[in-house]
Amino acid sequence: MCRYNMMADEELLRCLRNGEKEITEYIINKYKNLVKEKAKAMFLLGGDNDDLIQEGMIGLFKAIRDYDEEQETSFYHFAELCISRQMYTAIEASKRQKHIPLNSYVSIYDEKDEQPLIDTIQAVKETNPEALFLNKEYLQMIEVELKKNLSEFENKVLYLHLFGMDYQKIAKVLDKTPKSIDNALQRIKGKTEKIVGQKTRG
Repeated sequence: MCRYNMMADEELLRCLRNGEKEITEYIINKYKNLVKEKAKAMFLLGGDNDDLIQEGMIGLFKAIRDYDEEQETSFYHFAELCISRQMYTAIEASKRQKHIPLNSYVSIYDEKDEQPLIDTIQAVKETNPEALFLNKEYLQMIEVELKKNLSEFENKVLYLHLFGMDYQKIAKVLDKTPKSIDNALQRIKGKTEKIVGQKTRG
């Protein structure tokens, strides 16, 4: 781990792409103070500081995932952009829907995703044979229903979980305890199973 201190961010990300997964946690810790600084600035625009920090950490995670050296910009500037954009988008969405629960604006899917909830519902299929016949339209109905039933925090946890992060790494990103993340994942699973069961019976 100490050798990472001697490496440029771009080199670290090349190592990450080559399989050194622990680098994700190293970069998250390295940039956490930047996220907090930006959260303080964005707080003046009307955002909640703790929520903005969580949004900023999600933006940082997206930067780690999406950075491309061919863009000819440093990772620092790319991460700064992703963090700010994630926070600003959350604030604007919150303002637009100030009379609606916040969980309605937090997207649990990346804009490029085409098959929502496939990974989450896959576990349900194993215990619900009828769900094997779910089509795309049916999955989208379940996605809409699940969004209504998940809290803002649960949305964020599921978003990161769908990208393959375990509960300990999600805890690092959202600055929560591993237990709270594990509990959230269990609630998400329970809500998903309930919705799938209702749709199947219906």
